[in-house]
Amino acid sequence: MDIILVPGFWLDASSWDEVTPPLTAAGHRVHPLTLPGLEAKEAPRAGIGLRQHIDAVVAAIDATAGPVILVGHSAGGAMIYGAIDQRPDVVLRGIYVDSGPLGEGGVINDELPSDGDEVPLPHWDVFEDEDLVDLTPDLREAFIRRAIPQPKGVATDQQRLHNERRFAVPATVICCEFSSDQLRHWIAAGDPNVAELTHINDVEYVDLPTGHWPQFTRPADLGAAILAAVDRQQ
Repeated sequence: MDIILVPGFWLDASSWDEVTPPLTAAGHRVHPLTLPGLEAKEAPRAGIGLRQHIDAVVAAIDATAGPVILVGHSAGGAMIYGAIDQRPDVVLRGIYVDSGPLGEGGVINDELPSDGDEVPLPHWDVFEDEDLVDLTPDLREAFIRRAIPQPKGVATDQQRLHNERRFAVPATVICCEFSSDQLRHWIAAGDPNVAELTHINDVEYVDLPTGHWPQFTRPADLGAAILAAVDRQQ
């Protein structure tokens, strides 16, 4: 199986390094992505928006023989959902790591502090306490060293969707900073931030309690959770 791993903000393909071993050991072909503008700290980021990142995921899908499974962490959830919208017949499952599908017209986060064409990694006090669970001082320092400014347009552009066949692609939501019970409560309460999940025909919820970056705080467990979701699809 081809598994495409899409990182969240400020991260490149290497952010998945400690997650992939159980996937490759099981014989899967793993494709962690570095998205446009995230190639290096000095890479140009002007003119790069959400569409360019979704297009990069679609290009990765098209480069495989298919079918594929998409994994998106954080903002990567919006990107894999946009790619599913374009390739619903090729994607077998979308796996959302502490994230979810972003519906039509939604934006990932237009409140992050920006600097020109980019959004640098903010100070930790911008994040909620739940985001930072298990992110030790050493892990925070390592994150700061590896962080690459995010193209601003990716955070602020609206999601554009066109194909309702995306609803037929099963989803797995790996719940980290919030539990599956909390997520179900928000869905039942009609929270617009999670409304898109109500349209997907088959959604499963998996609890992996930690903060927002399980690829750093619980990488082996995250790899096992992804592998379990992949195995259920086969």
